[in-house]
Amino acid sequence: MMKKRSISASKASLVLFLCQMISALDVPLDSKLLEELSQPPTITQQSPKDYIVDPRENIVIQCEAKGKPPPSFSWTRNGTHFDIDKDAQVTMKPNSGTLVINIMNGGKAEAYEGVYQCTARNERGAAISNNIVIRPSRSPLWTKEKLEPNQVREGDSLVLHCRPPVGLPPPIIFWMDNAFQRLPQSERVSQGLNGDLYFSNVQPEDTREDYICYARFNHTQTIQQKQPISVKVFSMDSLNDTIAANLSDTDIYGAKPVTERQPILLTPTGSTSTKVELRGNVLLLECIAAGLPTPVIRWIKEGGELPVNRTFFENFKKTLKIIDVSEADSGNYKCIARNMLGSVHHVISVTVKAAPYWITAPRNLVLSPGEDGTLICRANGNPKPNISWFANGVPIAIAPEDPSRKVDGDTIIFSHVQERSSAVYQCNASNEYGYLLANAFVNVLAEPPRVLTPANKLYQVIADSPALLDCAYFGSPKPEIEWFKGVKGSILRGNEYVFHDNGTLEIPVAQKDSTGTYTCVARNELGKVQNEVRLEVKDPTMIIKQPEYKVIQRYGQVSFECIIKHDSTLLPTVIWLKDNDELPDDERFLVGKDNLTIVNVTDKDDGTYTCIVNTTLDSVSASAVLTVVAAPPTPAIIYARPNPPFDLELTGQLERSVELSWIPGDENNSPIKNFVIEYEDGLHEPGVWHYQTEVPGTQTTVQLKLSPYVNYSFRVIAVNEIGRSQPSEPSEQYLTKSANPDENPSNVQGIGSEPDNLVITWESLKGFQSNGPGLQYKVSWRQKDVDDEWTSVIVANVSKYIVSGTPTFVPYEIKVQALNDLGYAPEPSEVIGHSGEDLPMVAPGNVQVHVINSTLAKVHWDPVPLKTVRGHLQGYKVYYWKVQSLSRRSRRHVEKKILTFRGNKTFGMLPGLEPYSSYKLNVRVVNGKGEGPASPDKVFKTPEGVPSSPSFLKITNPTLDSLTLEWGSPTHPNGVLTSYILKFQPINNTHELGPLVEIRIPANESSLILKNLNYSTRYKFYFNAQTSVGSGSQITEEAVTIMDEAMASRQIDIATQGWFIGLMCAVALLILILLIVCFIRRNKGGKYPVKEKEDAHADPEIQPMKEDDGTFGEYSDAEDHKPLKKGSRTPSDRTVKKEDSDDSLVDYGEGVNGQFNEDGSFIGQYSGKKEKEPAEGNESSEAPSPVNAMNSFV
Repeated sequence: MMKKRSISASKASLVLFLCQMISALDVPLDSKLLEELSQPPTITQQSPKDYIVDPRENIVIQCEAKGKPPPSFSWTRNGTHFDIDKDAQVTMKPNSGTLVINIMNGGKAEAYEGVYQCTARNERGAAISNNIVIRPSRSPLWTKEKLEPNQVREGDSLVLHCRPPVGLPPPIIFWMDNAFQRLPQSERVSQGLNGDLYFSNVQPEDTREDYICYARFNHTQTIQQKQPISVKVFSMDSLNDTIAANLSDTDIYGAKPVTERQPILLTPTGSTSTKVELRGNVLLLECIAAGLPTPVIRWIKEGGELPVNRTFFENFKKTLKIIDVSEADSGNYKCIARNMLGSVHHVISVTVKAAPYWITAPRNLVLSPGEDGTLICRANGNPKPNISWFANGVPIAIAPEDPSRKVDGDTIIFSHVQERSSAVYQCNASNEYGYLLANAFVNVLAEPPRVLTPANKLYQVIADSPALLDCAYFGSPKPEIEWFKGVKGSILRGNEYVFHDNGTLEIPVAQKDSTGTYTCVARNELGKVQNEVRLEVKDPTMIIKQPEYKVIQRYGQVSFECIIKHDSTLLPTVIWLKDNDELPDDERFLVGKDNLTIVNVTDKDDGTYTCIVNTTLDSVSASAVLTVVAAPPTPAIIYARPNPPFDLELTGQLERSVELSWIPGDENNSPIKNFVIEYEDGLHEPGVWHYQTEVPGTQTTVQLKLSPYVNYSFRVIAVNEIGRSQPSEPSEQYLTKSANPDENPSNVQGIGSEPDNLVITWESLKGFQSNGPGLQYKVSWRQKDVDDEWTSVIVANVSKYIVSGTPTFVPYEIKVQALNDLGYAPEPSEVIGHSGEDLPMVAPGNVQVHVINSTLAKVHWDPVPLKTVRGHLQGYKVYYWKVQSLSRRSRRHVEKKILTFRGNKTFGMLPGLEPYSSYKLNVRVVNGKGEGPASPDKVFKTPEGVPSSPSFLKITNPTLDSLTLEWGSPTHPNGVLTSYILKFQPINNTHELGPLVEIRIPANESSLILKNLNYSTRYKFYFNAQTSVGSGSQITEEAVTIMDEAMASRQIDIATQGWFIGLMCAVALLILILLIVCFIRRNKGGKYPVKEKEDAHADPEIQPMKEDDGTFGEYSDAEDHKPLKKGSRTPSDRTVKKEDSDDSLVDYGEGVNGQFNEDGSFIGQYSGKKEKEPAEGNESSEAPSPVNAMNSFV
């Protein structure tokens, strides 16, 4: 138990010492002060630890230091004193410790290799530099070697070794040709980290004799060249030709063709290797593979993910680069080389070690005699570094004793120090990978107080704004600061002043009576000093006559007023702007002392004009709009805004009310609708007018409610249909008495900005709401549901207070009460706030996925415990992404989708999924701070769905009775295709559909030849794909079989033969003669006897004349020459005789030369023809032939 107490006491003492150290280090950066104070040496500049120099130039080893008095310098070399006076080649710069070794005048850099260390010393201690290792750079030549030509068979792998000379620092390697052009590199050909050139497989174009490896030594700016390497690639064809030329015809010859090979690793070798890298460095891992086709490299980290934002792939993904590595990057990294024949992998076990790095470096310590302090030196590394202390460059174990000093591991504790305790201490943290060295001095000073702020400094502020009076000071021990007003005034105290740690006095709201002389007194045990400064509080600048809205006729003149009131000691400047920009450079704009006049106004002068008044301390502005209108054509009654009221009078003054009366101004032909009363608070917001109330236009008195501690002035504005009048002249002022605040701040909130604080905010009271001087706020809080007392603090007139050191996301009861010099406002109501949120701690558990259908899934999870949310639960986020389509083996990167479910929901629907796919998801809880950790990835699969339509359907190669169909598989199969369904049916001339035929086609087919179709027939096809779930959407297409050209040509010939035309003319002539004879017989009065015979015998071959249309009957032979009436059909066997065939593609505008698309579909136009007649059964509609056309004519 005693041991625990001593540890706790030691920690408490350490915290106390740290606080004292921080305050003691606050030395003002005053140049005069720094020149007067004694200070141990501090190293300000030194050369790097590993210093590689150019052997052709002078060696400069830097060592600069500061101190009071100025330090002297000395050097050691390889651990012993380096006497520079005995070496003519070595000099030290004046007032500096920097060494210059003259190499350019005969010295040799190799003679000065070694370890150097600088010591800067004065009467208060000694500081030392790092050990600086000096090494001259080297750029040796390549050793001569005999390079044999590389003869390699096409497709084999090849490595061209560079083996550069060992230089200091190592050279940069690159490959070029004789023309100094870099050799192209690719996934197949690339340079390794060791400089060798690797060929995964060679090709004939790799044959060349100028593969040259170059080594560039940057330090000496030299480039060394290796002898050219020759590569000759034998292709299989040329090798076979060579063998054939040397063998007889009967010999069996022939080289094996180029064979594809699965990958093998060229580097590194074996299946595993190890790699050690230091923390903060760049980790480079390499895998180069041979194989044909060229292998592709992929990297993974076993049991983890590659670090985000720090991982890069170089050299065509053959090199894995991780920057700024840390111990967390240790692990096994696997490279996988893969081509279509197989894969090979290699595991590299990476261990990240660490040279020492600072956790807490020791800091300079300034103490007063008798004070306590600590120096802390904490470093980390892998392995953990050893900490050793030095005093003035000597190991502390053999350094002179100091009774005030005690070493405790990585901490030195100082107690009751004296001036002789001043020294420079060095902390060395080292392990096998390096070391850190830090100097930190302990400077014990006994200094009387000094005030650094100039005497009689003048501060000027505007009334009602903050005033800051400086009192910069220094002393050891730290002085106490007091402020007085006036030469013999009392010490300043109270809530109306704020005293800052740096000595500054703040007056939050300076008033005119704050003007005067203020005295700052700094006092410690060694003395006292004082300094006077002056404060002047100026009246604020106000615009008492603001520019007003103007409507002016075109080509008229307008003037804006801007009359100001300002402090007599301040010089104001007035600037006018138009639309927030400078006034146009136009002589029509005339700027006077307190106005702006525009003459000969034009339309472009329309806009907003602003008057800005600036002084050295404040700035005010006011704006008005100018509207330019056209001049009225004829005089009319002028309707204008009313004139302002006048003769304002206050009567019946009480503490909380007063009566205001006025006389209305001229109405200007438009009755006054109402009066608006505004007030000005000359005490809190002078120059700012606020709305008070309004009354009807028939009323000229009003009883006004007032607030305490307000210096009221009132003005009245009249309003009619045209607009508002100018404000009246202000009334006399009326100052109401002070009182307690009537109300408390509104909108009180408690929201943490950090996990360990509570930020209490509120809306401050307006000036007139303070009801009296000295407005402040009492802020109270306590943790809810915990039996704690209220914690309260009184703050100045601000709107925020931060409570630190709170638990994370805990409810608090909060209240803010206003108070002034007369007392408190009524007891405020309590509000509930919360301290700051932190990120949620745990991920949702028991994540389950229920797949509803192929595009929808439902995810469930268990809610996280509310205590682990550590904030306001906003909901849960579900991240889900497609991993792989089960119908395709290839993977592609898909962005993660995010769905947010508000509140404490434990399930959600995932819409828009793709059928027959593999998905992953995880769930995270969300609060106001952000997202918590993700749940383990959950894998789920969607079932099959119906496929999309085939990607295309193309119909080609039309013949008399067949069509060829070609199609593409669906873009989205959404499962395993089981078959394709083809349906088709003929279409007749009236677009009526015939019987539907259905064919099922295996899923692996992509084309089909349909046979036994009718010639010259249009067909409509319906095509879709099927999975086990059902049929997908269909795609349709139409096509036409072609006609027999011989039949078509015969039909055309009949209509164009001369004998056929002569026959038709003879028939027409005979009919005409018969008509003439009949006409003559009737005119003679006799009855033609043949008529009765015809009626009696009813000869079917002679049809009577139709009475309805006046045409004659049609004559036909008994058998072959029966007339084809309109709408007649061809025989059902689809044969057409020469005599009665009257349907031809010629009738459709293109004849037998009708055109077809590339896919075989007919594109001839049925131009100039009526729609085809409806088909009956399997018959086909035919167009009338020339023969029938003639029969119809006669």
